[in-house]
Amino acid sequence: MAFIADRLSRIKPSPTLAVTAKAAELKASGKDIIGLGAGEPDFDTPDFVKEGAKAAIDAGKTKYTAVDGTPELKDAIIAKFKRDNNLTYTREQITVGTGGKQVLYNALMASVNPGDEVVIPAPYWVSYPDMTLLAEGEPVFVECSADNEFKLQANDLEAAITNKTKWVILNSPSNPTGSAYSWDEMKALTDVLVKYPHVYIMTDDMYEHLVYDGFEFCTPAQVEPKLFDRTLTCNGVSKSYAMTGWRIGYAGGPKELIKAMSKIQSQSTSNPSSISQAAATTALNGDQSFLQERNDVFKDRRDLVVKMLNDAEGVSCHTPEGAFYIYASCKGCIGKKTPEGKTINTDEDFVTYLLETVGVAAVHGEAFGLSPFFRISYATSTEALTEACKRIQKACEALKGQACEAA
Repeated sequence: MAFIADRLSRIKPSPTLAVTAKAAELKASGKDIIGLGAGEPDFDTPDFVKEGAKAAIDAGKTKYTAVDGTPELKDAIIAKFKRDNNLTYTREQITVGTGGKQVLYNALMASVNPGDEVVIPAPYWVSYPDMTLLAEGEPVFVECSADNEFKLQANDLEAAITNKTKWVILNSPSNPTGSAYSWDEMKALTDVLVKYPHVYIMTDDMYEHLVYDGFEFCTPAQVEPKLFDRTLTCNGVSKSYAMTGWRIGYAGGPKELIKAMSKIQSQSTSNPSSISQAAATTALNGDQSFLQERNDVFKDRRDLVVKMLNDAEGVSCHTPEGAFYIYASCKGCIGKKTPEGKTINTDEDFVTYLLETVGVAAVHGEAFGLSPFFRISYATSTEALTEACKRIQKACEALKGQACEAA
């Protein structure tokens, strides 16, 4: 009898976390590494949020809370959904988890039966397929091309839906591409989903506030109210509020599902940290003006990286609407040889070449379900980004031979 469960053979470790760990390991050994693999802001948690956490500690709010969130945090989430998305929820329709990842995981575990299908647009966040597999569901991938800025098209969505479809996952702005759906683009998708009452919509809106150039964020249940009872609108404080380590995610959705998710959580982690919940309450209820100040910095970094990557031989990328990622094509490098004579056959070969020769850590596109691309995060200093892009340009220039036409 094997000790490790068979279900583990269906999944793999997170590639993004693996890249971050590898970069940290090389850095610790004395190598000059610029890590562009991490999916977290380099800004600190706002001071007013920290003060809210300190006040909670001083007030003795250090005990167990309700499994799926304190009343205070649920009320703050309800107010946020109304303020930002014009969605109206009650406490019974809100769940709070230990990070957005747990919220998504709880939802899939609480709702997916063996053989149920989950439609996942590719490129995708690396955890969607593996969480689906752990829940004994079947991921159904829909390739979204660079020609459409990696956005799911209505006809492709409709073609992917079967009588076994349980969920469609929509992530906007996207990790890994930064692409975000306009109201009209989202309406085209919700018009399809309205026609299939057996299909539920899971949104991952974690990057909602990280949008640029006047882009206006929207979420499916806001665009099409008829989908409200079939939508789990997921969000969290990690990215916008620079609170990745505090581990607070949340969602609004159907009472039956929220109750089932609470049951899953009650037998796993129980409640999220009481102090983290107090900090999240402060974040959601507090002054939101700092978001724009930080977005201005992110936009400048985005513009810098897009220009410098497009100047690199064999690399190209579009300008994303949000998040803090660039999903760049390395098609023009596939088939070329490194100065050491090794052929770049895949995007994984390309990012390995960048790490080993110029000390830039990025994540290969295959990890996100679409090649030949690579993802870099611009959530680091302008100086580090400038140096990293110079190194990428140098590495691309050093490649020899012709790119493969079939790449």
